[in-house]
Amino acid sequence: MIEQIQKIEEEIETFNAKDTSDIEKFRIRFLGSKGLIKGLYALLREVPNENKKEFGQKINDLRTIAESKLNNLKGSNKKPVNKKSEEDLSKPTRADSVGSHHPLSIIKREIEDIFKKIGFSISEGPEIEDDWHNFSALNFPPEHPARDMQDTFFIQKGKEEIALRTHTSSVQVRVMENNQPPIRTISPGRVYRNEAISARAHCFFHQVEGLYIDENVSFADLKQTLLYFAKEMFGEKAEIRLRPSFFPFTEPSAEVDVSCTICNGKGCNVCKYTGWLEILGCGMVYPNVLESSNIDSKKYSGFAFGMGVERIAQLKYKVNDLRIYSENDIRFLNQFKSEL
Repeated sequence: MIEQIQKIEEEIETFNAKDTSDIEKFRIRFLGSKGLIKGLYALLREVPNENKKEFGQKINDLRTIAESKLNNLKGSNKKPVNKKSEEDLSKPTRADSVGSHHPLSIIKREIEDIFKKIGFSISEGPEIEDDWHNFSALNFPPEHPARDMQDTFFIQKGKEEIALRTHTSSVQVRVMENNQPPIRTISPGRVYRNEAISARAHCFFHQVEGLYIDENVSFADLKQTLLYFAKEMFGEKAEIRLRPSFFPFTEPSAEVDVSCTICNGKGCNVCKYTGWLEILGCGMVYPNVLESSNIDSKKYSGFAFGMGVERIAQLKYKVNDLRIYSENDIRFLNQFKSEL
């Protein structure tokens, strides 16, 4: 074995590499998993026990010599054999694919920009809420259906029952608790409902809710604000109509429709030939909601509204299946590159 070690050492010391291909051949021959040095370790089993330590040390020394030689060869910057593989600096750069914002992010940002222009700030809050901020402070009675398991995702935290927020109105409660009027804010964010996933519904979606509280705020202020939003979002020809509705935290309450953007109000299958499409709910903030946040309801009044970002995107981009927004299909997302 001594002769084998000496022979391999001489071969290592006399090895010359002309290019990177030769360097790789050196590594494989001497240090590879099936190389000569590995083979010596295998032969070590045949050496008598009293000589194993001596021969083992000699093999380790040989490996050190080979590794040192390999590092020296790599440091010599040998050129590759195939010169065609060298980078051609005269070639034009590759046109890499440019990403795009998600359509819901585009619409959310556009909504935020519209309300920023008229003095609304942006407020955010946690997606996991307690009963007070998600229900009680918003005038939801204990027997309200929204508190049932079939409508809300509840989470048991010890003895406390918390939930994934069902609306971003919970953020408005936090704003009212920590600020005195005048308050003018919108609350964008993701919300959760225990619903079956279909083309028209999903278990999570995105909302933007608005709140304005000050002295002498009226329903006329609310209507004018929403008309301004509709014209900014859908064009100057857009019109709105308000229909009576009910929400626990507003009174009076209304559903807001916008003139159909597809048929321009003439009637089509999308608007069910009515010429109108529902976009949001709104109303005057219920006095109990103000009082629960220590705001004097005799001095201050306010309005609130809430819209689904997916709904606005549906009208803007004419996408009728809500599931597409969360599938991240690159063919769908590539259509929004121009919206960057």
